[in-house]
Amino acid sequence: KNSNRQMWRGALKPAISLSIVSIIIATGYSGISGFYAAALATFTVIIFFSVSLLVARLTRDANPIATMALAMFSYFTKLILMALFLIAVTRLTDPETVDRTAFGLSALAITFAWLTGEVRSFFKLRLELTPKHE
Repeated sequence: KNSNRQMWRGALKPAISLSIVSIIIATGYSGISGFYAAALATFTVIIFFSVSLLVARLTRDANPIATMALAMFSYFTKLILMALFLIAVTRLTDPETVDRTAFGLSALAITFAWLTGEVRSFFKLRLELTPKHE
């Protein structure tokens, strides 16, 4: 079994489900700008968190110091890239094109769904790996 793949799938399912709901609600509320905002939030959140699990997968056999160094590097790189991406979206698009409120609310909701799914998957894996005592 690949635990990282199980955690990714466990996180992706609720995130995609909530993404669909967010897209429907944002489109109904703000029209096409809500659609673009929720779709962009979906893409942003899924890429952001998938990179974390990819780094964990790539460093599974590395020593703890190298793993921590790569995790910290990827975290700060993601933060910088995310900030640049959000600045670019803010400066290069009009609020009529990408609804800022719909983006923010969708991103928060999808993030919550992702993290909830990831935690649930982690605890399922942990229960499977725990030896049973007689």
